[in-house]
Amino acid sequence: MIDRRHFMGMTTGAALATGFTLPAWAQAKMVLKASDVHPEGYPTVAAVESLGEKLSKATGGRLSVQMYASMQLGGEKEAIEQAQIGAIAFARVSVGVMGPVVDDLNVLNLPFLFRDTKHAQTVLDGAIGQELLDKVTNHPTAGLVGLCWMDAGARSMYDTKRPMKDIGDLKGLKVRVMGNPMFVEMMNALGGNGVAMGYDQVFTALQTGVVDGAENNPPSFVFDNHYQVAKYYTLTEHLIVPEMVVFSKATWNKLSKEDQALLVKFGKEAQAEERVLWNVYQQQALDKMKAAGIVVETIADKKPFQDAVKPVWDKYGPKYAEMIKRIQAVQ
Repeated sequence: MIDRRHFMGMTTGAALATGFTLPAWAQAKMVLKASDVHPEGYPTVAAVESLGEKLSKATGGRLSVQMYASMQLGGEKEAIEQAQIGAIAFARVSVGVMGPVVDDLNVLNLPFLFRDTKHAQTVLDGAIGQELLDKVTNHPTAGLVGLCWMDAGARSMYDTKRPMKDIGDLKGLKVRVMGNPMFVEMMNALGGNGVAMGYDQVFTALQTGVVDGAENNPPSFVFDNHYQVAKYYTLTEHLIVPEMVVFSKATWNKLSKEDQALLVKFGKEAQAEERVLWNVYQQQALDKMKAAGIVVETIADKKPFQDAVKPVWDKYGPKYAEMIKRIQAVQ
């Protein structure tokens, strides 16, 4: 039996210096900060909060999660940077913004890569999904652990100017995209002018005419209030870019193997929970768009869009040829 008195006067630093790992009851309480650009109640926010509740329960309150939703700690790029230095523990970010940090993820940012959202989910739930999470964790300079995926549906176009009935209607529109060169080039190839900017700036940019439009899924469009200024939404579904939860490696390395295992377990559960919440939320968003009189256009023939982005595939595709083949083979 371990004598508790042996540990009582010992600091964590002293324990580590003498080669001891402090038992769970002797470890200091840790509040793990989490960041999300989306508001309270959004599926990704709710899923991470649920993870936090389970973690707190499993560790008797020793580990807990403090969620900072609604861009309180800045945009996604800032969240990644804060996680890298250990200022926060969890960052819920889009793979679009993670691509420049971990290049292997850019394969998921190719337009029209997935047949539909179901295909994307099957890929991410399987071996390929785990492999790409591991690419984050094992990356030599990223300083992050890939914890789990978060569903973000399909991204479509919306704007303040006119309904887009076909690809010609995109011509000359300044459209905000995520900060990744692939997306700027994609938008330019489609005939628009791609403008990279942080998600935290989009509402004001639409309001002031800095951009004419943006592209995102229905819940982001509605629940971050972009629908109040952009009245036209076009179901191009040109990108199915997942989101992910990354964890600070600096913080991860301070945790015991047992605590790390809990985070992995609850991360997987959060991935499944968020998807259920997402389906409900997406339907609510579509209903709200309808009620608000948003003009929703459906693109019946996506071939002109798919053909237009060929230069992006020609430039970026060859590097990921093997992974693309594996993704497309998933049924």
